[in-house]
Amino acid sequence: MVATVIGFGGRTPSKVLELISQAVSSEKVSDVKCLRSQSIPNALLRPPYRTFCTGNNAASNDLIVYCLPTSVSEYLAFNAEANQVRSAILSSDAVVAVYDATCDDFVGGSIEDIISALSNESPKKEILSSAAIQALSSLDMMASTQISGPKKQSDTVIVVGSGGREHALAVALARSPIVGKVICCPGNGGTAVEGGKISNAEGVNGKQDNETVIELTKRVNANMVVVGPEQPLVDGIVDAMKVPCPDVRVFGPSKAAAELEASKAFTKDFLQAHGIPTARFRTFTNAEEAIAYVESLDENDRQVVKASGLAAGKGVLIPTTKSETIAAVKEIMSDKSFGSAGDTCVIESFMTGPEASCLAFCDGKTAILMPAAQDHKRALDNDQGLNTGGMGAYAPAPVVTPSMHKEIEAMCIKTVQKMAERGTPYVGVLYAGIMCTPNGPSMLEYNCRFGDPETQVVLPLLETDLYEIFTACCDGTLDSVDVRFKENTCAATVVCAARGYPESYTKGMEITGIKEANEIKGVKVYHAGTSLDENSVTRCNGGRVLAVTGLGSSFKGALDASYKAISHLDFVGNKNESLMHYRTDIAKGVLNKKLRIGVLGSTRGTALLPVIEACASGALHAEIVAVISNKKDAHILEKGRALGVTVTTNYVPSKGLSRARYDAECSASLVEAGAEFVILVGYMRILSKQFCEFWSGRCINVHPSLLPKHAGGMDLAVHQAAIDAGDSESGCTIHQVTEEVDGGPVVVQKSVKIEKGETAESLKAKVQPLEGPAFVEALQKYCGKTVISYADAGVSIDAGNQLVEIIKPACKSTRRPGCDADLGGFGGLFDLAAAGYNSEDTVLIGATDGVGTKLRIAQATKKHDFVGIDLVAMCVNDLIVAGGEPLFFLDYYATGSLEVDEAAAVVRGIAEGCRQSGCGLIGGETAEMPSMYSPGDYDLAGFSVGAVLRERILPNGVAAGDVLLGLSSSGIHSNGFSLVRKLIEKEGLTYDSPCPWDSNFESIGDSLLTPTKIYVKSCLPLLKKQLLNGMSHITGGGLLENLPRSLPKGVVAEITGHPELPPVFKWMKHVSGLDDHEMLRTFNNGVGMVLIVKSDKVAEAKEILKDAGEVVYDLGVLVEGEGEQVVMKQSLH
Repeated sequence: MVATVIGFGGRTPSKVLELISQAVSSEKVSDVKCLRSQSIPNALLRPPYRTFCTGNNAASNDLIVYCLPTSVSEYLAFNAEANQVRSAILSSDAVVAVYDATCDDFVGGSIEDIISALSNESPKKEILSSAAIQALSSLDMMASTQISGPKKQSDTVIVVGSGGREHALAVALARSPIVGKVICCPGNGGTAVEGGKISNAEGVNGKQDNETVIELTKRVNANMVVVGPEQPLVDGIVDAMKVPCPDVRVFGPSKAAAELEASKAFTKDFLQAHGIPTARFRTFTNAEEAIAYVESLDENDRQVVKASGLAAGKGVLIPTTKSETIAAVKEIMSDKSFGSAGDTCVIESFMTGPEASCLAFCDGKTAILMPAAQDHKRALDNDQGLNTGGMGAYAPAPVVTPSMHKEIEAMCIKTVQKMAERGTPYVGVLYAGIMCTPNGPSMLEYNCRFGDPETQVVLPLLETDLYEIFTACCDGTLDSVDVRFKENTCAATVVCAARGYPESYTKGMEITGIKEANEIKGVKVYHAGTSLDENSVTRCNGGRVLAVTGLGSSFKGALDASYKAISHLDFVGNKNESLMHYRTDIAKGVLNKKLRIGVLGSTRGTALLPVIEACASGALHAEIVAVISNKKDAHILEKGRALGVTVTTNYVPSKGLSRARYDAECSASLVEAGAEFVILVGYMRILSKQFCEFWSGRCINVHPSLLPKHAGGMDLAVHQAAIDAGDSESGCTIHQVTEEVDGGPVVVQKSVKIEKGETAESLKAKVQPLEGPAFVEALQKYCGKTVISYADAGVSIDAGNQLVEIIKPACKSTRRPGCDADLGGFGGLFDLAAAGYNSEDTVLIGATDGVGTKLRIAQATKKHDFVGIDLVAMCVNDLIVAGGEPLFFLDYYATGSLEVDEAAAVVRGIAEGCRQSGCGLIGGETAEMPSMYSPGDYDLAGFSVGAVLRERILPNGVAAGDVLLGLSSSGIHSNGFSLVRKLIEKEGLTYDSPCPWDSNFESIGDSLLTPTKIYVKSCLPLLKKQLLNGMSHITGGGLLENLPRSLPKGVVAEITGHPELPPVFKWMKHVSGLDDHEMLRTFNNGVGMVLIVKSDKVAEAKEILKDAGEVVYDLGVLVEGEGEQVVMKQSLH
């Protein structure tokens, strides 16, 4: 007979467990299956019930145990279950026992009555069926009233906030049949178009302050206000609502209760006072005292430094050394990097282990924990790059085992109880940041609201009506609600951000593909930083823009759905370029997670040692989570304890228990520890049928013979049997465990020769050392292998190949005598003879440079066309100063994620620079390094080689009396941009602001990105005519630092004719306050190249330069002198 348990969700009523246990032990029922009753199987395994649920594939239903829905919402959502019960009653096929959670009892009879009905006692069965029909009829009447009756409940809910979290809350609340409207205040572009019950509040003008929310609550006659962000809670919105809106439920903690998030110092003291595990800590209000404390610590005692107050999620610093820790204290307390949040500083010991986000519903009396989630904070794949608000998450997180879930829930319950005792009852959601340390779960911090993106990944798993839960939390009746989550379902959320986030990023891009993404099965696209324009086009309005959640029966299925949806999405810039960034490795760790091994053993456990060592070394992608023995003094238990407190190590006595009931209790310990696979190491018990079915395909044993030979025996008897049989070899076999003793499929065998005169003892001594390695080899087959490609590491070979094909024409356009500028080889070739140089008389010149922080402006403005010219200019201008002709150029482009169009624009600029300087672009390197660069970032380096005849190398013959000619610059060129960017920021401007120094440019960015002037073609004729004795490229260090590099000792440059400062430099001088000296050693100030010419050749040189289009200045002369080699005879004006 088969018992089917239906609709209990997270409930595990003792009367139901006792009924099932009695039905099985009395042999009235042989198999048990559970439908939407996910907590029942594990609860049945535990004492005193010790019963397996192994009938999930059974077809018949001889006993149906049905939990009456406790709300109309649940009944309507799962009406099919009620219909299944009705069908069983009407067909008289099964005994139906209906459990009523409101009175904690069965309707129509006791446990004894139900057991009697299973023995075909018709009156008992009929009474139970009649009571069941009556109970269902009452629910039908309630449902009918809610669907179409005059007393239909249709509540209005306000959700405060505008992010992805609030969109997810609104969607979940709208599923409730008793909710009529969900109004988001202020909401975002997604909630504006979600439709159905969801809309954005009218007339709030983007506000969510207390006054706005109260006015809206009154205006729409709201029944409940749900507060999303932490700031309104800390500002006391819950308290502010009490007087003007006394009948409105507000889901969230009071200002006093929200101190759990508002003050880390308060929380740490609270945790310590109530014995809730947390890191060792000290709090300080004085920076000197905090620094003295750090200095007193051991050098290896690593600390974490936290601003106590709210710091927008950024107030936690994780230094690695004592000096860094002191610097962190100064940053928080002295420099006030986080404002008043750093008035109090918490210094706590650094903890190790994976983190988990654990959210709990709280009603001021108790707490119910949701499935744990894990999020990804770093911006880039492989957890590289800057910290963000969260780039993705997944749930339920396997790192939190069932037993750990209980521990964390107990921490939350204790927190709620102790907060109530101090007169600040906690109502709302409690977000516990947990570190899963080697010593068990430890509390990192509390947040007083739903997390983001954890909300978007946890709420889709919720099965219970969220509005029902929130109502119970507000009313203090959470224990009456069955908070349950979907069985066998995983969720994965991937955040799509604006390129550049969390640093500078663009807004206003059109978002495409949302409709197509939402149409994918199991996918929901939640909006965060979005808005609607006047044409109802959805546009980006923040850093984290969308959160794409996929559901599946496995994490792989959930992730496949999420990433398939993302393939339809894009953020389209003004030039049709893609400006969307997302991580490609969300939940990758859980896809390749370690196999969790439980061990059953009765002896020393010698064969376990190689497994332990293989797990520790990484040779086995697994971890041991439990060691269970039927022998109190078995040495294998010591091996389990040595693995640490997080490994469950239990002695389970067998006295008075049947084989099946004993195996159930052992299985309960294994399941609670999170074991997925079981190995039997010297386990001296025969296993029950139920155990073998429960762990089918997930349990292996070692037998000391080459099975199928000598099956069934134990220890020395097996070895003696092999010798007596005259076998030439024996060994050990790892096999799957089935009901047939030693009869399961063979996984691994290892053999040894049986020598003449062998004894059972000597053969055992040869075979036993093989057992551990055999286990390791067998387990490797079950751990599986994951192939990690270059693309998995964030590097796209295809994108690199595509880039090469795009830039080939640009490179080809730079051909010149000596090279054909073709790409694709291992190195670029240049023929000196073809370029007209005799190798015996020729000296090669090399120059290398970059573009510096000017790149930041290109990246911020998404204008990449000119920085390639800058790169070439900085190299070839240096090169011609030695008197040479540029011959060829190579570039190096490094980025975190190769954006082909962006890179192609840069390389086209490089090619243009090569054309302007007459050198061939013969090769380059594109390096994609996700761990080195943030989204949207790249860096450049250039390498140029030129040639000069030996006797024409400059400087040559520079002396007093020579004339200095200055050639005009095109602007700032490529030096001094760290200061430039600082000045722009100081003046409160952006790169999109109108240009304050030159109205000919549309924006500041356009002006600053004017490419560096290339002087090659104007100066080469002078070099070939030998009109120049020296040159100086005015780059970093300005005129004062660069001109002396071309002057001999005893010669001084007197500057008498410096031109008027161009407008950009006048503006820089004015806003910076720099004096002339600092200006001259920072910027080129309008002179980009200085030529040293003999006085009798000045006129000819000027004529050639003016024909080339150059603006030439009579800058000064060289005189004899000592000391400073550049003397200004005039001021800058």
